[in-house]
Amino acid sequence: MTKSQLIEHISLKLPHLQQRDVEMAINITIEVMTQHLAQGQRIEIRGFGGFSGIQRAARMGRNPKTGEQVSLPIRHSTHFKPGLDLRERVERSRAAVPINGD
Repeated sequence: MTKSQLIEHISLKLPHLQQRDVEMAINITIEVMTQHLAQGQRIEIRGFGGFSGIQRAARMGRNPKTGEQVSLPIRHSTHFKPGLDLRERVERSRAAVPINGD
């Protein structure tokens, strides 16, 4: 699902809201989440999951084209850990879907 599909889906579920208001709310939500993660804060959405920043250590890597060793600097990344409710719902819905047309 893309952001525009999410906006459309919410707009259809909440017809009393204008699509531009839904879009603005989603953009603000993403901006606030981004700011908090950039500041090193954790975000937890009960029933959905948590986002946290992680730091990956500097290491030696290899250039796949030349095979030459290269130094890779410290890297900051975001980690998402799904909540129990989300994991259970996904598992239930996956179990109901037949695999390979079975």
